[in-house]
Amino acid sequence: MKENIFKGLGIALVTPFDREGNVDYHALLTLVDHQIKGGIDYLCILGTTAETPCLTREEKTKIKECVVKHVAGRIPILMGCGGNCTAAVVEEIRSTDWTGIDGILSVCPMYNKPTQEGIYQHYRAIAAVSPRPIVLYNVPGRTGVNMLAETTLRLANEFPNIVAIKEASGNMQQIGEILEKRPQGFDVISGDDSLTLTIMKKGGVGVISVVGNARPEELSQMVHLMQQGRLAEATIINDNLFELYGLMFIEGNPAGVKSALQTMGIIEEVLRLPLVPISEKTRQKLSEVLEKLS
Repeated sequence: MKENIFKGLGIALVTPFDREGNVDYHALLTLVDHQIKGGIDYLCILGTTAETPCLTREEKTKIKECVVKHVAGRIPILMGCGGNCTAAVVEEIRSTDWTGIDGILSVCPMYNKPTQEGIYQHYRAIAAVSPRPIVLYNVPGRTGVNMLAETTLRLANEFPNIVAIKEASGNMQQIGEILEKRPQGFDVISGDDSLTLTIMKKGGVGVISVVGNARPEELSQMVHLMQQGRLAEATIINDNLFELYGLMFIEGNPAGVKSALQTMGIIEEVLRLPLVPISEKTRQKLSEVLEKLS
């Protein structure tokens, strides 16, 4: 039977940069401590929110090593490893030291727009070499291709080491079909903060959250209440956060959450091009909402 340990609140960790644009490793570890203190269940490093396409191979390796050493086994770590060249992803998996990493989050291949058979073959090749459990990542708004429920279920049924999917399609009919027909032990994780409550009501096991970078206490409380079946209490927290969900993403991710984290004094609001900070108008609205939540 499949065994997925990535349940509850996972954080899609941002990569802090200093004012010169270098990775700020001190701020990174401060942010990790902020998450663990906030009651999260696991970290997701080097994913979309980490601006991974703009990191060098050396930076990615150092980020991984720093986080693994600092976490020291206190919570599981899921690490991103994906791309639109299957051979390159396979080689990266083979050449990476996976010590201290508990699972691989692999995004659906982007830009090439493969067919459903191409997506299946891509993940089949990854599953054949992966030394860690795999969490699929479907985010058509970024990749330009949607992995249909049929393909997700085919992979879930055929490969024991494919244990979950981070679903960020926003298509509740599709997500509901996966939840209804999935094999035992295969889980669905929300990839959208605003849909976490809805997906968990239908049987999802949690969220890999962007907003949780800034507000881990509220997000962890909400998710854990849902795990306990306490929907009414979780709904109150979700409603309180709903305005924040929209503001965090209105000018892209992770621009919104980096602004929030600067307001909180945790990191600098620095991104790598082509991403830029949010507008002053949005920053002011975001600051007002954060102040109301404090």
